[in-house]
Amino acid sequence: MNGINATDLIWYLLVILVSLSIHEMMHAYTAFKLGDTTAQEDGRISLNPLVHIDPFMTIVLPFLTLISFGVPVLAAKPVPFNPDRVKYDDFGAAMIAAAGPVTNLALAAVAGILMHVFISNPSILHVLDIFLSLNVALFVFNMIPIPPLDGSRVLYAFAPDSVRAFMEQIEQFGIFLIFGLVLFFQPFVNLLVTLNESIRSFLLRL
Repeated sequence: MNGINATDLIWYLLVILVSLSIHEMMHAYTAFKLGDTTAQEDGRISLNPLVHIDPFMTIVLPFLTLISFGVPVLAAKPVPFNPDRVKYDDFGAAMIAAAGPVTNLALAAVAGILMHVFISNPSILHVLDIFLSLNVALFVFNMIPIPPLDGSRVLYAFAPDSVRAFMEQIEQFGIFLIFGLVLFFQPFVNLLVTLNESIRSFLLRL
């Protein structure tokens, strides 16, 4: 992840757009399969990145954190859903939330396997490494249990009422809390980096 050049930045952008599009499409598709057509009607069951990107969270933030810390932190525009129309109540909502990050983890695993296949081709190996690393970063970041990230919805389904109440109180400020932690609280960033590297190392051993 060191020595990032202009070509790498282009690859990072392309991989971000592809990976996030698949991530968001899986949120929307899972919601549809669980009975809610809100995301489908909004055009979110799509691989078109233009319907999923958020200018700051998808473009600016990952480049800032990639250049500053060596690990990209990013997210896309949230997929809308109506919890009253989803099967299994809070657990259905948790399934929708988990669908995106779990898909990124699966994509990273596929990239890790392919890296063994193309081990003798440095160019392809480098692109696969970028793909693996970014998808691990997407999984780790989105599973942070702070609203509005996916991990918060997963936690909400299993949390006691006191934790749910606290999460509801901070939801409107959650995005600022996340930015503050990422940009100004180094131990939090170190934790993300450690998790990224641990998962990446595990997938490379598959």
